[in-house]
Amino acid sequence: MKLIVAIVQDKDSNRLSSALVKENFRATKLASTGGFLRAGNTTFMIGVDDNQVEAVMNVIRNSCKVREQLVTPVTPMSGTTDSYLPLPVEVQVGGATVFVLPVDRFEHF
Repeated sequence: MKLIVAIVQDKDSNRLSSALVKENFRATKLASTGGFLRAGNTTFMIGVDDNQVEAVMNVIRNSCKVREQLVTPVTPMSGTTDSYLPLPVEVQVGGATVFVLPVDRFEHF
C-alpha cells in the first residue's frame, strides 16, 4: 500500500478532485500555502494499493497543468528601498508536486 501526497495549486484542485472521484479514488483534501509564491495550495492525501499508483499519477498529471504567471518579487530585506523598483517576473506555476510513501499499516474504522 502507498500514500500519495499531491500538492497542487488551488486552481487545479476542483478539477483533480472531480477526476479522482470519477476514477473511484478516495482522497483527503487539506488547505496549504506555498512558500515561494505564498499562494493557496491544496494537498491531497490518497491511499492506494501498489498496483494503483500509476493510475493515480496519470489522473494527477492530466488534471494539473503548468502555466505562466506574472509575480512581483518582494522588496529586499536589507539595504535601501529608495532605488528598488520591483518589476513583475514571469514564473511557472501549477502542475503538481507528488510524493509516494510506503504505508506500513492501514486501518479503517
